Amino acid sequence: MAPEETKTEEGKVKKTRKSKKAEVETEVMGKEEIVSAIKGMTVMDLADLVKTLQDEFGVTAAPVAVGAVSTAAPGSQPAEVAVEEEKTEFAVVLKSIGEKKIEVIKAVREVTDLGLKQAKDLVEAAPQVVKESISKEEANTMRQKLEAAGAVVETK
Repeated sequence: MAPEETKTEEGKVKKTRKSKKAEVETEVMGKEEIVSAIKGMTVMDLADLVKTLQDEFGVTAAPVAVGAVSTAAPGSQPAEVAVEEEKTEFAVVLKSIGEKKIEVIKAVREVTDLGLKQAKDLVEAAPQVVKESISKEEANTMRQKLEAAGAVVETK
């Protein structure tokens, strides 16, 4: 039989399950209450909680090292394949200016906060990094504008 959910005055969810013998009530903690309870735990209590959760759900709380050397014993097979993290910061590199130098200088000024002289120097010194530590969307937008102006651009 599926449990019925009701909210208490404190905003907690109470689940009631009726069995043939008795009615059983349990209160379900919200996320905030769980986090608050974890904050009050000692390191030993947390270690025990992690082990219990691993046993209960069949998961591992071990961090996944990206590109790290395996520490497994020689001849043993790795338990899991490391999952590669998605890159979050990108750099736009001006590889060459092409035929339309003035258009490329204008595009560089548009996508950066450089003045005319700095933009001209950057374009003439290609290959150069136009902007780095930017989001993927910003890098793609910048690349499109520079390529539309006739430049050859690379995103790293």
